Amino acid sequence: MSMQKKPQMVEAVVFFNDRGVCKEMLYPEFEALLDNVVQMPEYADQQMRLAYVLINSRLMVRAVVFFYLDFDEKGEADRGWNLPLRNLADRAGRGPDMGAGPIRLACRSQCPVSWHQMHLWDPSLDSGNNHLVQLRDAVKRNHLGVLVEEETAAVEPQRLQMAAEHQWYAPAEESREEAEKLARAMLEEHQQKTAAMLGQHETRLSQISQQHEQELSRLKMGAQEQIKVLQAEVAALRDGLAREEEINASLRRELDGQVSGFQRGREELTAQLRHIEQSGRDELEQLRQQIEDEAKARIVSLEARYKEQISIRDVELSYRNELDQQLQHENQQFRQEAERLREEVAQLRQQAEHARQAAESLRQELATVSSRAADGSMLERLSALGVIFVVYHPGAGHLTLALQDVARYQENPMAFAASKCFVSEDQYRQWLAHYQQPSCEGRLSNGERCAMPIDRVETPGRFVDGDSNCCARHKTSGRLRSVTSG
Repeated sequence: MSMQKKPQMVEAVVFFNDRGVCKEMLYPEFEALLDNVVQMPEYADQQMRLAYVLINSRLMVRAVVFFYLDFDEKGEADRGWNLPLRNLADRAGRGPDMGAGPIRLACRSQCPVSWHQMHLWDPSLDSGNNHLVQLRDAVKRNHLGVLVEEETAAVEPQRLQMAAEHQWYAPAEESREEAEKLARAMLEEHQQKTAAMLGQHETRLSQISQQHEQELSRLKMGAQEQIKVLQAEVAALRDGLAREEEINASLRRELDGQVSGFQRGREELTAQLRHIEQSGRDELEQLRQQIEDEAKARIVSLEARYKEQISIRDVELSYRNELDQQLQHENQQFRQEAERLREEVAQLRQQAEHARQAAESLRQELATVSSRAADGSMLERLSALGVIFVVYHPGAGHLTLALQDVARYQENPMAFAASKCFVSEDQYRQWLAHYQQPSCEGRLSNGERCAMPIDRVETPGRFVDGDSNCCARHKTSGRLRSVTSG
């Protein structure tokens, strides 16, 4: 009696895309793909989802490993890929029942080797896109040409023998035994289906738990990074606040010092002004008193003179009749003299008013001088505090002014800058006009300015009027004119 050879398990690899199974191949073909004997340009520069499948002789799936494979821009498989698919399939855990009992399933959420977990992916178990159902249907279609185990041949009807009618029914005891066997079989089938459903639920729960753990880890990492960023920002803000507080404290101290200095200067100036006002009042009072004394002395002398003349007249009363005309004439002269004296007193009073006005103008001049002195003292205090006076002039650059040079610079900044460049003020002004607008100063035949752009002379010492500020044509004409005139 000859023994029929039983077909062995078949290894295959199935490709998935968004629509489901897109390609199937036997494992030897997959090894040729890994060795880059063949390429797949349709998968160039992509990461594909694949499944390693063990198929029995009845086209039933017995083990599945879901894994990733990368392809380069030429469609060649990743040369560094090295995943032990057979080992993972042998060591995989229980999965759902796909028709021949629970399968062995290896995926990201159920990986027997932890360091290969990153190279695996979890299948979807949704009703509309169930990767296990798609895989089962693809295997059933048998596009790979797997050898199928032959079913037991049915007995032809003519070879069947009809038993007697009284033998159609088995005894009650046999019927009870068959019923018990059937019940046990149904119970076993129900237990297997229950175990398969539990396996599916465990797989789904494991996937959900894995996804939740990954999401929780990602959120924790994001929160930690955000906390670090916020802590860094808070530290930076605290440092900035501390620096600002230090700067504000130093500025407040400096401002307090300046305010106290200004207050002292104001008090000194007020005291000087009061002294000057008091001195002016004293001088004015002295001048007024002197004028009044002089006027009183003149009046006293005039009164004494008048009294003397009156006494003389009383003595010479007897002679008045003779000298009446002469006395009247003298009296008129005396009156004119008195009027003149009164005019002189008025003039003296006007001179006193002019003197008071002169004292007021002197007080104003003294206030101006005090203000300038205060400005000078302010500059001296700023210089003592370390303040440096710096000005900028083209050609001379940044110039540091000494305290004694500030007044000379204020009088004529252009001359000061020219002296620093070792040129005259006129040459510096001509060079500055050329530096600000480097164009030809020559005149055209119609009298208009040439204004052609020319190269700029960077330093005043190299500037020559009529040469540096003219284009080549006007330089040549200027030289010819100078030669002809010579």
